[in-house]
Amino acid sequence: MDSWRGQIKNKNQRKKKNRFRLPMSDKDSDVEQETQNSKANILDKYANRIKTDEFVFKKSKTSKDKSDRATVENVLDPRTIKFLEKLYRNGTITKLNGCISTGKEANVYHAANETTGKQYAIKIYKTSVLIFKDRERYVDGEFRFRNTKNQHNPRKMIKIWAEKEFRNLKRLYSSGLIPTPEPVALKSHVLCMEFLTENEESPSPKLKDYQFKDTEEVGRFYQQMLVYMRLMFQKCHLIHADLSEYNSIVHKGQLYIFDVSQSVEPDHPMSLDFLRMDIKNVNDYFQRKIQVYPERLIFQFIVNDWDSIKEKFEKNTVLEEENEQTLFQYLESLPLKGEDDSNAGFEDDIFRSMHLVRSLNNLEDRDFQEFADGKITTLNELVHDINLESESESNSDSDSDSDSDLDSESDSASDSEKSWKERDTSLKGKRFEDKDEKKARKQQAKELKQDKRKTKMKKHLKKKLIKRTKK
Repeated sequence: MDSWRGQIKNKNQRKKKNRFRLPMSDKDSDVEQETQNSKANILDKYANRIKTDEFVFKKSKTSKDKSDRATVENVLDPRTIKFLEKLYRNGTITKLNGCISTGKEANVYHAANETTGKQYAIKIYKTSVLIFKDRERYVDGEFRFRNTKNQHNPRKMIKIWAEKEFRNLKRLYSSGLIPTPEPVALKSHVLCMEFLTENEESPSPKLKDYQFKDTEEVGRFYQQMLVYMRLMFQKCHLIHADLSEYNSIVHKGQLYIFDVSQSVEPDHPMSLDFLRMDIKNVNDYFQRKIQVYPERLIFQFIVNDWDSIKEKFEKNTVLEEENEQTLFQYLESLPLKGEDDSNAGFEDDIFRSMHLVRSLNNLEDRDFQEFADGKITTLNELVHDINLESESESNSDSDSDSDSDLDSESDSASDSEKSWKERDTSLKGKRFEDKDEKKARKQQAKELKQDKRKTKMKKHLKKKLIKRTKK
């Protein structure tokens, strides 16, 4: 009955719709037929050009191939070539020449812009053979890169590493105090910067390859390096963390600092250790040619503020604001390490072995007791001078006792060295054990597993307990 009424209702609706329609003439029907035919012809004509992939919502499987990551000279892969093409399109470079330098972390290529006549150095970080794998300790603890992820993935870490060098170079260059190559552009792990050259054929030499005229020039470069280290710490708030004769260039008679990808801020947990390592590297290179300053005095010179340096000058000398001339003047007043002084190297060894603590926040749980006993030297105590010469004559007996103690310690050290030479040479490990020992070890492990099975909870009881806790 209901279906019959529904049919009548549909018929009445059709009649109402058709009531307002005009009867179609023969001409109108012919025109409508022609339009339909023309639409069909258009579809047949352009059917092969219509893209229907946009309406397919199923994700196609991405095919990965080793050829996508295959590199030439350990750096040039298809993805890197695309970044170089962007530099061409931007008009930064118009010509790319061969490789001029290779290192553990990157290759450097020479490029030029023929329209402007400028020359550039393109630094491309390695993505295939990663020799330098200790990048995390330079990034962890950096406030600037606190939100970076995927630090354990070396390929993704390279992008952060290149960004870090670009930002550090920009900070040094914008300060105007420390000569560095001008950073130009950054595309992922491709860094473009100024190319330092004295002529169009060869680049400016590194400090290790530079031929000094005399000892005065060596001393000038040494003092200039120390001044730049202080300005980096005080003005730019950076510590190089890998400063040596390999990471500095002599360009037009002036020292240039580069390769600052691993540079950290003073707030980094290991910043003072990195600074102490830089001081050691600089002294190790220059002491082959001239006398150098003690490492402890250099550390004080870099870390101390300007007011504390003013106090150490004589009262007659009038110092202006902090600049290179006043810093050179202060360095000339410092005593050098004497060749006949046997304690100079010993004091440097003690300074290198000190556990530097910048604040109580950097102390570990195991260090609190040592700090309470006074065995850990804080930064404030380390910076102050220690007058070793102003000792009273009453301590002569104690000095003699200490000498005897040192003699006994040297004897014990020699005995320990002898015992170290006569160490046990027998092979150890599972590969070299006897069959009987191996059998006994396996039997012992089997018995331990049997004891564990006795106290082990059965699976069906465990499932019941889990269900009860969920309810």
